[in-house]
Amino acid sequence: MTSATQAPNAPARTLPNRPNMVSVGTMVWLTSELMFFAGLFAMFFTLRSTQPEMWAEYSSRLDITLATIITVILVASSVTAQFGVFAAERHQPRRTGSLMNIKNWGMVEWYILSFLMGAIFIAGQTFEFAELVSHGVAVQTNAFGSAFYITTGFHGLHVIGGLIAFLYVIARAYFSVKFTHKEASAAVVISYYWHFVDVVWIALFGVVYLLPLFV
Repeated sequence: MTSATQAPNAPARTLPNRPNMVSVGTMVWLTSELMFFAGLFAMFFTLRSTQPEMWAEYSSRLDITLATIITVILVASSVTAQFGVFAAERHQPRRTGSLMNIKNWGMVEWYILSFLMGAIFIAGQTFEFAELVSHGVAVQTNAFGSAFYITTGFHGLHVIGGLIAFLYVIARAYFSVKFTHKEASAAVVISYYWHFVDVVWIALFGVVYLLPLFV
C-alpha cells in the first residue's frame, strides 16, 4: 500500500527554474530590431559600392570630432546603466549616503546619470543635423543624405525610447512602496535595451564616420 505523502528519505522536489518571460520577450524583440538595423547597414554599403564619389564627398562633411565625443558619452552611459542594474539586483533603489559618495548610489542615481548622458547624445546628434542642413546636406539632397538621416535618425528615436524607459523605471522606484523583484526585473530589461542601442551605435559610428577615413 503506497502512501500519498512523500517518504522521509525521498529526494526533495525542486521546481524548474523558468526563464523570465519579460526578458525572453525583450530578447526576441531586440533580435527583430537587429534585423531592421541590418537592412539600414545594407543600404549604406550599397550606396558606397554604387556611388563611391558621392560617398567620399559627403562623408567628409560629417563632424567626426563631435560624433566621437557623443559616442564616448553614450558608451559610458552603458557602463553607468550596468551599475544601476547591480544596485537593482541587490534591491537598492536609492543611495544610502551622500550624493558625492558614488559607492552608495542606488539604481535611481545611476539611471539618472545614464539618462543625462543619453540626453547629451541626442542633443549632440540634433546639433550635427542642424549643422549639416545649414550646409546643404538634408534628407532630400541626395541618396547619401537620405541614408544618413534614416539610419542615424532611427537610432536616435531608439535612444529617445530608452530615455523614456529610464524615466519610467526611475518613477516606478520612487512611487513604489517597496522595491520588489518586479521593479528590479524592469530595471534589468531596460538595461538590455540600452546596451543594444549602444552596440548598434558603435557599429553605425564605425560604418558612417570611420570607414570613409580608411577606405
